[in-house]
Amino acid sequence: MACSSLAKLNAASSQWIGQQSFTQRHGSSTSLSTRRVAVPIRAKAYTDELILTAKTIASPGRGILAIDESNATCGKRLDSIGLDNTEVNRQAYRQLLLTTPGLGEYISGAILFEETLYQSTTDGKKFVDVLREQKIVPGIKVDKGLVPLPGSNNESWCQGLDGLASRSAEYYKQGARFAKWRTVVSIPCGPSALAVKEAAWGLARYAAISQDNGLVPIVEPEILLDGDHPIERTLEVAEKVWAEVFCYLAENNVVFEGILLKPSMVTPGAEHKEKASPETIAKHTLTVLKRRVPPAVPGIMFLSGGQSEAEATLNLNAMNQSPNPWHVSFSYARALQNSVLKAWQGHPENVEAAQRALLVRAKANSLAQLGRYSAEGEDEEAKKGMFVKGYTY
Repeated sequence: MACSSLAKLNAASSQWIGQQSFTQRHGSSTSLSTRRVAVPIRAKAYTDELILTAKTIASPGRGILAIDESNATCGKRLDSIGLDNTEVNRQAYRQLLLTTPGLGEYISGAILFEETLYQSTTDGKKFVDVLREQKIVPGIKVDKGLVPLPGSNNESWCQGLDGLASRSAEYYKQGARFAKWRTVVSIPCGPSALAVKEAAWGLARYAAISQDNGLVPIVEPEILLDGDHPIERTLEVAEKVWAEVFCYLAENNVVFEGILLKPSMVTPGAEHKEKASPETIAKHTLTVLKRRVPPAVPGIMFLSGGQSEAEATLNLNAMNQSPNPWHVSFSYARALQNSVLKAWQGHPENVEAAQRALLVRAKANSLAQLGRYSAEGEDEEAKKGMFVKGYTY
């Protein structure tokens, strides 16, 4: 990848990295002076706060509830239970989720869509304040979605860097303390070197801008489940993608202690003829993590990526059977919400039942983060896969 050669060049010539200078001596070619010079390191006003926020989210037995679906995607969820995609219905559903009593015992952060960040409950309390009362950190989706990447093999890139600094500053004022940017890599489409580089660079620029404005960036290089490839191919691609991502994060002077990584688990393609066991998925996923992710990163918050609720929990549990250098946890959307929607059905009288369903899934994943989860007693509904080919958020 180009990034590795770029890093070598910078190590030799960059004023940001070099620690010695060259001077001309009489009667000789250019040689190294013994004079040491100061290394200008970019100061970040929010560094201490970023590190504290990241550690708070990466706290034992807790993970992230992702409810940052776009209005269009949220509309699909509502349509599945016969509700129209209106702001009133979206607000009602997200109020159900965020006001669940006891949610903060298992959830440390909630990723919101912009609409939700500025909304309040029907009683007039800001959703941000509802979260804070449960010691849940409010977060915000900041990317502008995927669009076709010219010059690639039918791949995509994530837009949203234009105006990101000013938007991030406003989100911080509104109470958000972390951000999310989702980009994807498709194995059936290659992935091409161009797509991997674009994904990695975009994530790095977003991360640097977020930190400059007080938001902990969730770095999300999702390797899509689409395809019939074996788990070994996913591992190979994940190594390449994560190496590129961390190279560019370093190039952009991102503080590793103030980020969270949200990768997909290393699994076979959704259409592969053989399913992998939780132990196999854990082994391959942890292998890539140990090879590519610095221990300075406080938390690995996995996405579920279309796995069933039970699969996502079992796989997370398998990864926590022995100590890890990072907090290994979850940042689930569908794998926390699927049972909730089915319990709610859009009826006010079902709100408490839906909230109980959310707590069941949140507690299960809390136990998985601690390595103590058992699938005994899981109902068949939780075992149904939720993979959608070419899924968009």
